[in-house]
Amino acid sequence: MFIANPKASRQPYPQSLQAVMSIAKADESRQWLCQWSRLNAGATPLYSLPDLADELGVAQVLVKDESVRSVLGSFKALGAPIALVRLILRTFPEQQFDPRALLEGKYAERLGAFTVISATDGNHGKGLAAAAQSMGCRCVIVLHAQVSIEREQAIAAYGAQIVRITGNYDQSVEHAAVLAASNDWIVVSDTSYEGYEVIPRDVMQGYGTIAAEIIEATAAHVAQPAFSHVFLQGGVGGLAAGIVSYLWEQYGEARPTFVMVEPVQADCLYQSALAGKPARATGSVDSVMAGLACGETSPLAWRFLESSVDFFMTIEDDQAIAAMRRLAAGSARDIPLVAGESSVAGLAALGLLAKDAGRAADLGLNADSRVLLISTEGATAPGVYTELLGESAVSVLARQSAWAPAA
Repeated sequence: MFIANPKASRQPYPQSLQAVMSIAKADESRQWLCQWSRLNAGATPLYSLPDLADELGVAQVLVKDESVRSVLGSFKALGAPIALVRLILRTFPEQQFDPRALLEGKYAERLGAFTVISATDGNHGKGLAAAAQSMGCRCVIVLHAQVSIEREQAIAAYGAQIVRITGNYDQSVEHAAVLAASNDWIVVSDTSYEGYEVIPRDVMQGYGTIAAEIIEATAAHVAQPAFSHVFLQGGVGGLAAGIVSYLWEQYGEARPTFVMVEPVQADCLYQSALAGKPARATGSVDSVMAGLACGETSPLAWRFLESSVDFFMTIEDDQAIAAMRRLAAGSARDIPLVAGESSVAGLAALGLLAKDAGRAADLGLNADSRVLLISTEGATAPGVYTELLGESAVSVLARQSAWAPAA
């Protein structure tokens, strides 16, 4: 499924949105996080894949590789930790905590009784658990039936208490809210709902680091973006809102074309575009793209997406797996990349559109196009990765280490 968004417009970044999320706040979050021991130093790589660009008939394909952001293996290392920092600063203003010292665990003795809780498909929960462990507070994570044991163990390794339910992601969100209310815990979620927007805003603001690094890596293009199209993963919309808001404020009316991609069975953002308001998915929600298996749009994220995303589309699970294989294989001029099942939605969509002349024309996708993709995670569930590809992430990384571009 593929539609143009009738509400998409090209205008300067609205002041009403800038009051909620801004480059200034994103950059402040980035400065606080840069000293966290669980983040790797420096920016994540921005790779150009010329052979892939030739295959797809475009001028350039750029891939931002978030798999090496941290030991956590995904972009979620930027969201939950900064949201927890800001939550603690708001909750204990009299303590005058220093944000960097918080992340270093220097106030752990004062935070031992402070408890946060969240539902997750895996990566957000792992990011929150790791941040809570670093700061010295308690963390409870609610997992739904489709979250693998492998991902559960990865979260528990950071000291989180695990609560399992039999339902789907949206039901795990509801269960986390019930537990929080009955135990006086605080929900740290990446999705918003009525009366709950501040923490999801902070999570999304953390993702602005990715956009900032992309702009720095393409510094020759200050007034105009170095890319004509950006393909973004769906989920509840948080990552996309964090990226879109930053690039929109940076480039204004010259912003790139944004394309939103979701699993066909978890199409809440696509349905929101059809309805003109936040909506629910129409499918089963279950998808191999576990991080995108979300049934309900975040209303806060939608405020940023409804007039900035130009096109919405859905893909099948097997198309995502094929995209994983293409990145893992590499080529003479394309470095092999470990990209998890939720990280390749953009590439899968780009491949489909490149074969459809009519839709490519609607999108303005042609031989002059420069496309940006964000690979949001590596093999965060190594067993699942191996099962899907028939090759382990370790094997792909060995090929990556041995790779040298063709002369």
